[in-house]
Amino acid sequence: MKRIAPHWQILAALVLSTLVALVFRSLAAGAGEGARVTGLIAGALAVCEYIGDLFMRALKMLIVPLIVTSVVSGIASLQGVKGFGRLGLKTVAFYLGSSTLAILLGLTLVNLIRPGFADGQPNAVIREAFATSGETAGSAALATVTAAGAREAGDFLGVFKAMLPENVVSAASDNGQMLGVIVFSILFAVAITRLPGHEMRTVREFFQAACDAMIILTKWVMALAPVGVFALILPVVYSTGAELFTNLGKYFVTVLAALFIHLFVVLPLVLRFIGRVSPWAHFRAMRPALLLAFSTASSSGTLPVTMRCVEEGSGVSKRVTSFTLPLGATVNMDGTALYECVAVIFVAQVMGIQLGFGGQFFVVVAALLTSIGVAGIPSASLVAILLILKSSGIPGAETAVVALLSVDRLLDMTRTAVNVYSDSCAAVVIARSEGETPAV
Repeated sequence: MKRIAPHWQILAALVLSTLVALVFRSLAAGAGEGARVTGLIAGALAVCEYIGDLFMRALKMLIVPLIVTSVVSGIASLQGVKGFGRLGLKTVAFYLGSSTLAILLGLTLVNLIRPGFADGQPNAVIREAFATSGETAGSAALATVTAAGAREAGDFLGVFKAMLPENVVSAASDNGQMLGVIVFSILFAVAITRLPGHEMRTVREFFQAACDAMIILTKWVMALAPVGVFALILPVVYSTGAELFTNLGKYFVTVLAALFIHLFVVLPLVLRFIGRVSPWAHFRAMRPALLLAFSTASSSGTLPVTMRCVEEGSGVSKRVTSFTLPLGATVNMDGTALYECVAVIFVAQVMGIQLGFGGQFFVVVAALLTSIGVAGIPSASLVAILLILKSSGIPGAETAVVALLSVDRLLDMTRTAVNVYSDSCAAVVIARSEGETPAV
């Protein structure tokens, strides 16, 4: 019997988990305070959260060894600094360009739709929700916003320090220090190319074999993806439901529309006219990674699967993927940058703050820089939005962000998928510019 493709398995898990969550919500609403039903549902949710945590741990377990082995083996195969410099410039140029396009798209839609207005005036209902959100928010949400609000613009200079960690082993154990691991791996790989011939071959072959072993391990973990996705999604859908979007529906639709246009229009046009490849063929190859990115809301956690999809499905060489994709998972955040821009302009609209060309230009530049600078910080988008709101002089930043958290989960999942797809498009386009002929 023909085996069901991995992306169909993950999609089926998404649909099934959503249906089960809706059934649970219906049973809980009908049972009222019935201890037996609510106890069974709470137990099922606890089991799902535990299994989902195990799956995420398995994915995160792969990240550091996969980054180190793939970056070192890929750059060492360039046979010198010259090829690495060319590849690096192309990668940075693509990431800056795609993020700028995403931000400008978000800026255009938020100004056209104007989700912060009702009947031509700042939405008083949402403004009231902003004012009272601090009183009604849970302790976890308040703690998150308080911690993010404590950061200042100068804190982001620490990103440059993070590029040169004092202890690379310690940096590897900290999810917020992946940039340091990547920089160390790049420097180590360049150093390998300066070794005598036989020594260079020995070290390079070791890391190449280690990278191949990590790919096999990734396949083993991905075999559990449908179960992991089901366990991750069910508690999310159960806790959110449909009532989240009552007051923030227009804002939610604006962000989602901008993300979808960037995913299904802008990036495919880039693939067609710059990469000269079939957008649809590449999208088909990326389906497992996109579904996993949506389910986990983690670009780094999806990295092993992204690399496998781009190499095996789109036919990009390991030399290109091993450099562009780990770097992209750390600093390239198209969806995040777009979201930051829309969120800041939306809050300004609700608060009745008119941002002129200069103010909106500042938001565009700030969204671009913070999407790179805070990529390795937990709650990265939250930190960036607060920083931009404060720098723009828009009042009520903390309470506004608490209110936005109510619809952030699904938007976070969607923008993560956009981030991952943008990384994959960069790999394909750069591979084409390097003279490769991708399978798509």
